Amino acid sequence: MGFERLSERYRELQAYVGWDEEDVRRIVACAPRLEPYLPALIDDFYAEIECHPDARKVITGGPQQIERLKATLLRWVRDLFGGSYDEAYVEGRWRVGWRHVEIGLDQVFTNVALSRLRAGMCTALQETWHGSPRELAESVRSLNKLLDLDLAIIEDAYQAEYVGRLQRTERLATLGQVAGGVAHELRNPLNVVKTSVYYLLNARNPTPEKRAEHLLRIERQVELADGVITTLSNFAKMPVATMRPTPVEPCVREALEASPPGNGIRLALDLPVSLPQALADGNQLRIVFGNLIRNARDAMAQGGQLSISASQVDGMLEVAIADTGVGIPEADLFQILEPLYSTKARGLGLGLAIVRAILDKSGGSLRVESELGRGSVFTVRLMAAPAEKESE
Repeated sequence: MGFERLSERYRELQAYVGWDEEDVRRIVACAPRLEPYLPALIDDFYAEIECHPDARKVITGGPQQIERLKATLLRWVRDLFGGSYDEAYVEGRWRVGWRHVEIGLDQVFTNVALSRLRAGMCTALQETWHGSPRELAESVRSLNKLLDLDLAIIEDAYQAEYVGRLQRTERLATLGQVAGGVAHELRNPLNVVKTSVYYLLNARNPTPEKRAEHLLRIERQVELADGVITTLSNFAKMPVATMRPTPVEPCVREALEASPPGNGIRLALDLPVSLPQALADGNQLRIVFGNLIRNARDAMAQGGQLSISASQVDGMLEVAIADTGVGIPEADLFQILEPLYSTKARGLGLGLAIVRAILDKSGGSLRVESELGRGSVFTVRLMAAPAEKESE
């Protein structure tokens, strides 16, 4: 947050608590009364920190650091009673919160420490007051307003910096996960390509069949690597869905052509032609079905049955893609739709996240049921397109 914007925010907070020139006058008048008590209040402040390990652990410089901190706190308290609450004042308070995040001090200790300092200053005012009780009460009220404003700015800075650092840490962690996944996915095809290139460069008089075999291997591995990059690109830049009436059956068949079940997998289709069309983006719907078909195929390495059925339920279209594969552990069912989470030895863990992102944007949903050793059912739920009115 820019410090000019911060000053505006501070003025908003002042208005919120009803801070005015009378408050300023009372605070400035309190300064000479409290000045003799400040050293003792600050000594008490740091003596109490010594009693709490979680607060004390951030002080790593020994007695010299404590003396420097005492001098800083003394300036901070004197600024409270200086009467000038301009941009420089607010910036100084903001930096306190920022610094607490940097040294790892929990904000709760700032809150209770300020409460202890507040109590000490109020007690000192009461002991030295010679005016009317009403004036004392008004001065204490003004002091509480000012301390609350300080605490609000410090806490605002703390939260902003803490959240900012947390987000940066999470971004770095995510980047590490993505980098690791991409490296894993690309290294295998690149190794195969490298091996075939080495053969083609060094083999003595290879047969035409061998040359063709290695060229095909290179082509397949390049396609695999391109698929990894396409998956990342699809997830990072998911296009806006173009919603229009879309027949489900052709989308399923085109997805099957692009991702055939493979040897040892029986295919059972139940896609009634009487079903209404879905209200969806056909291109994105093919991505949904393609990802789910590939997942089902990968779950049946030893063969099995892939069943795809469609029905209308409660005005919605449901397409169930069921396999008789290994199943998914119950603990993983709650995480498999999250980006970068995968139960496979190889994989970026983006396929199901893409499916969910597409369906969320299309007003649809995905339901997962699975049993270890018996298989899984992924049910895609889509909005049905309104029936076209017959022309009169």
